[in-house]
Amino acid sequence: MTKAEIVTEIVNKTGVEKLAVEATVEAIMETIKSSMAKGENIYLRGFGTFLLKKRAEKTGRNITKNTSVKIPAHMIPAFKPSREFSAEIKSNVKVQ
Repeated sequence: MTKAEIVTEIVNKTGVEKLAVEATVEAIMETIKSSMAKGENIYLRGFGTFLLKKRAEKTGRNITKNTSVKIPAHMIPAFKPSREFSAEIKSNVKVQ
């Protein structure tokens, strides 16, 4: 599902005009990104948590030059769904 499809779905469910919904969705995404860039986790009860995970320093390989490359420790964004969210997915989505 794309951002445009999310906006359309919200417009259909709420009846709010499309421009207002687009602005709201953009504001939510921007707020999540800026908060995580500051090192803060986002907790949405009943949905899940956007959190930062630390990746340890490691040695990688540049295959084209056949050399080792040191990859420094860094933080990555991650999403952990709530129990309710996970349970709903498990009960409604079938394995193919």
